[in-house]
Amino acid sequence: MNKIIYQIKALKQLRKIQNNALIRNKIDELANMPNCINVKTLINHKYQYRLRVGNYRVFFNFDGYIHIVSIEEVKKRDDHTY
Repeated sequence: MNKIIYQIKALKQLRKIQNNALIRNKIDELANMPNCINVKTLINHKYQYRLRVGNYRVFFNFDGYIHIVSIEEVKKRDDHTY
């Protein structure tokens, strides 16, 4: 099991989303990383991975050595997301 930590920026973004229960449930599933669905490795991006949850994207970094998933940002998918 991995420990999930939220960065302040991600927490602020989550608070702005009205029905964020589904997103939080999917983030909790990241405790089983790397055995997760809807996760993609990002290339030439600020963060290592992204999790797709409907119209939202959760950007995060994963350190398998110390078993920490760091949630960096939560954004609605649009032209400026990536």
